[in-house]
Amino acid sequence: MAEADIVAALRAFLPGDCVLSREEERRPYECDALTAFRQLPGVVVLPRTEQQLQQVLLTCSRLKVPVVARGAGTGLSGGSTPHARGVLLSCARMNRILEIDAHARIARLEPGVPNLRVSEAAAAHGLYYAPDPSSQVACSIGGNVAENSGGVHCLKYGLTVHNVLGVRGYTMEGEPLELGGRAPDGPGLDLLALAIGSEGLLMIVAEVTVKLIARPPCAQLVMASFADVHSAGNAVAAVIAGGIIPAALEMMDRKATAAVEPFAHAGYDLSAAAILLIEADGTPEEVADQVREIEQVLRSAGASTLRVSGSEAERLRWWSGRKNAFPAAGRLSPDYYCMDGTIPRRHVGEVLQAIERMEARYALRCMNVFHAGDGNLHPVILFDANDHDSWERAERFGAEILELCVQLGGTITGEHGVGVEKLNSMCVQFSPAERAAFAAVKEAFDPAGLLNPGKVIPTLARCAEYGRMRVHHGALAHADLPRF
Repeated sequence: MAEADIVAALRAFLPGDCVLSREEERRPYECDALTAFRQLPGVVVLPRTEQQLQQVLLTCSRLKVPVVARGAGTGLSGGSTPHARGVLLSCARMNRILEIDAHARIARLEPGVPNLRVSEAAAAHGLYYAPDPSSQVACSIGGNVAENSGGVHCLKYGLTVHNVLGVRGYTMEGEPLELGGRAPDGPGLDLLALAIGSEGLLMIVAEVTVKLIARPPCAQLVMASFADVHSAGNAVAAVIAGGIIPAALEMMDRKATAAVEPFAHAGYDLSAAAILLIEADGTPEEVADQVREIEQVLRSAGASTLRVSGSEAERLRWWSGRKNAFPAAGRLSPDYYCMDGTIPRRHVGEVLQAIERMEARYALRCMNVFHAGDGNLHPVILFDANDHDSWERAERFGAEILELCVQLGGTITGEHGVGVEKLNSMCVQFSPAERAAFAAVKEAFDPAGLLNPGKVIPTLARCAEYGRMRVHHGALAHADLPRF
């Protein structure tokens, strides 16, 4: 169908400022935070109401037009990369907090509400929303649901899937779906867990109900320095093996702290090969006891220096460095490629040493920040997008990291999703039968295949081609990602 006809059909029920069709209007939506992959969308719509969102889907379904949903565009896997002949549906204007129920400890939200604003709204009641991605000042709740986002405190308080009680939304045909709700459990299959992390392939979310928790009265952060990355990795495993579940357990290597310190002035030990940031929260008595346990384990694991935050300002300053790791990378290199894989905790040190060897092989630098407590890696590969060879090496570097994660019993993503970035890695992680099962679930929700097409689930032909390239170039060649 001609683009002009699609625009006319959408403008029949949407206000003029909710339909963007000129090239200069569509250009800001050509990519998410994975800027290496860009595609100008056919048309952009910004519904303000749930009824308008439903009507967009009904119209696009009737016209057989693909739809790609977009939150705040902070995703790092190309999950909201537009379709050249499709509609990019932005939920940015559906940004109302519909309800804060302090007694039930829940919040009802439209999908465009920024993550941090939920906690700000709940603060008056002594409550907050636990998942805290580094991009929480900007990322939206709808996007968090699509990617099952985590954050530095996910070790104790869980990912998005553990903190969302219900979602309401629509299939591609405009059929309403209500999954979960206020009750602790619901009848039938747990389709809520299926929808969370489905990356916009199954439904478009129009409302989210999240649980709120009481803000702990006290929190302290322990910063531990280690002379080598392997000891730091072993210390992570030792903390968990000791029966300690801290609120957060993060790791940064020397390249990461060196990048962050001039940017955030966090007060990190720049002589350490790696540092751990371990937070205890609860009552003052609980925090004091857990900090003592943490210090004992870290000393036994070989920490060269231990510091405990002496004030709330110091605690927040130490966290500011970790939360600004990705922006700080921009001071070191024209571009960076942030990976996301998960491994068993006991292999953290082994993986860091392997990444050091990969740096030499690919002639690229890599700084490492980890949600170490749950084994979620975020290697940040530094490259120059203006140099095509540099980008190809960065792709292969990232693919090798993900394959290593799989070999060690982990997964190719912890919280960033698959999008277009990890389609090839899906061929490595999952068998043809498993990928066929994923495709069957997709078809059950979206028989026409119009919601976010070409993402997450690779075709048989793609996996076959990737397999041939791995044989030809050595196990870790990276096939070109699809163009839309």
